[in-house]
Amino acid sequence: MRRCTACSSGMMLPSLSRRVEAFWYGSSPLAVLLQPLSWLFQAAVWLRRLAYRVGLRQQVRLPVPVVIVGNLSVGGTGKTPIVIWLADWLKRAGYRPGIVSRGYGGRRQENGVLVTAASDPVEVGDEPIVIARRTGCPVCVARDRSRAAQMLIDHGVDIVLADDGLQHYRLCRDFEIVVIDGERGLGNGHLLPAGPLRESAARLGEVDLVLINGQGNDAIAGQRFGLVTDGAASLDGRRCRPLAEFAGQHVWAVAGIGNPARFLKMLENAGMTADLVPVPDHGRISLADLQSAERRPVLMTEKDAIKYSGSTDQDVWYVPVRVEMGSKGVESALISQILTGCGLANLDG
Repeated sequence: MRRCTACSSGMMLPSLSRRVEAFWYGSSPLAVLLQPLSWLFQAAVWLRRLAYRVGLRQQVRLPVPVVIVGNLSVGGTGKTPIVIWLADWLKRAGYRPGIVSRGYGGRRQENGVLVTAASDPVEVGDEPIVIARRTGCPVCVARDRSRAAQMLIDHGVDIVLADDGLQHYRLCRDFEIVVIDGERGLGNGHLLPAGPLRESAARLGEVDLVLINGQGNDAIAGQRFGLVTDGAASLDGRRCRPLAEFAGQHVWAVAGIGNPARFLKMLENAGMTADLVPVPDHGRISLADLQSAERRPVLMTEKDAIKYSGSTDQDVWYVPVRVEMGSKGVESALISQILTGCGLANLDG
């Protein structure tokens, strides 16, 4: 994996967040120096949860089940593909799921905005649009996820999925799923800012299901899954190519996601030489400037493609991924566990 060296100076330098994540997921004496701040952060987290438990802060209980798909760490773990996978299974089971999100990367939405496949990512963020396009389910974005969920209920959904929101304790939940990156795990194990954790690792003992994205450290128990792709698609969605057709080529890799290394590894495993173009999470670059530096195929994640839908460049592709749990039997057992935890029945059986 190489970084882009032919781009503008602003693109050559990795973002501050990338450097911080390298510190979090490595070993550095700086973690010890920041540990007192982590203790303060942990105390704030504990007091906030306590405030909800004793009623100092009001929680919202909805008339339909709520499933949280979140994580303990900062950065990408594969939550959104899991939400899409779960929504598809729930639809096949006869339910009408809706998805709520805060809409990271978009404008701060206070009152709630319903997302469609044609929504503007500047307004609602990129991930909610991907979910709306892939699932066909109602999606709503709001800073207050309970308000977004109520809007979805008004539109007829009978189960709410929250993309992220494990720490959004205002919204009562019936089932909690934590998604962990198999390779990076929980990093150095410290809470912010000394490490990547939003809550301590002990929180894993409280959730209903732990899903681990990919192989890696076996210290964390959970159901492992993989992200696989069926090929690359043009930005207009009219052309598809197997990744094998790019084998041997030198490509630009655009990955404005929390963990771009996973995307780079996918391209390299398909036989490409990929130069990473540094992009902030949920950010964007100028594709014209990139191609003027050196003309070559551009491959990007589906989340990134949302932000470049107006591009007419014929050699720009995105790589959609889907969840693979290993077998239909494993998937069915997980869905049954989730439905049972929510007090629901599998309508197909």
